[in-house]
Amino acid sequence: MRKIIHMSDLHIGHERCGDSFKTIVDRISFLCKPVDDYVIVITGDLVDDANHRNFVDEAAEAVERLEENGFRVLLVPGNHDYGTGVVANEKFVEIFKQRFFKTGNIQYPKLDIIDDMAFIGLDSSAEELHWHDRFMSEGELGREQLDRLAKILDDPEMASKKKIVYLHHHPFDYKLVMQLKDSDKLKSVISNKIDLILFGHYHNSASAVLKELHGTWGIPRCYNAGSSTHKNNDLGYQWVIDLSFEENDKDYDANLI
Repeated sequence: MRKIIHMSDLHIGHERCGDSFKTIVDRISFLCKPVDDYVIVITGDLVDDANHRNFVDEAAEAVERLEENGFRVLLVPGNHDYGTGVVANEKFVEIFKQRFFKTGNIQYPKLDIIDDMAFIGLDSSAEELHWHDRFMSEGELGREQLDRLAKILDDPEMASKKKIVYLHHHPFDYKLVMQLKDSDKLKSVISNKIDLILFGHYHNSASAVLKELHGTWGIPRCYNAGSSTHKNNDLGYQWVIDLSFEENDKDYDANLI
């Protein structure tokens, strides 16, 4: 495995986003060969409104098509996967786990070791499900999740691995009612300790431009996929991240479309 396909904010159920994702699935299945060279990472907001079970099923079935075609798919939830995007409900946590992971026995950070790569998935809506803060589109990882992340990164067995952290909420950029509230705490845990960070959430942000964020927090490569299905014609990408290149090489990544 040497390449990551990074997507985010699919918003299946919104207008033609479901059809757009099916087209992306077909394109990936046709273009990206051999499949063992790739890991697909989806950083949340797979659905537009989790209250509609048919949206959840449509998203899960599209992901299953990728898996049936031989791809390894890693994913984490976004704020829309736990509700409407502005109103969350804790009941959707279990529904998301059961539908996309086939088990409720999932804890974040979710660690997957693939070859010499450590993929670490975070739930950036984990602490936004309580009555007093389940409104709006902010994210919060919480102390327990951050403590577990720190232990993973400090494990001596991780020293020889390339470490990739992926989450939904944009970790670097403050936007009112949309920000990752404990981004400073995340920074203290991962600064200069990981190789890549992948995220989405901001569709139209200029920081979705390739390479603009590289080097932030001492992280060599940082990627915002925006809305990969271009919800409301918003900016978005399906990045193909080639891990065989060194950080100082030019043009080591490409947008699939």
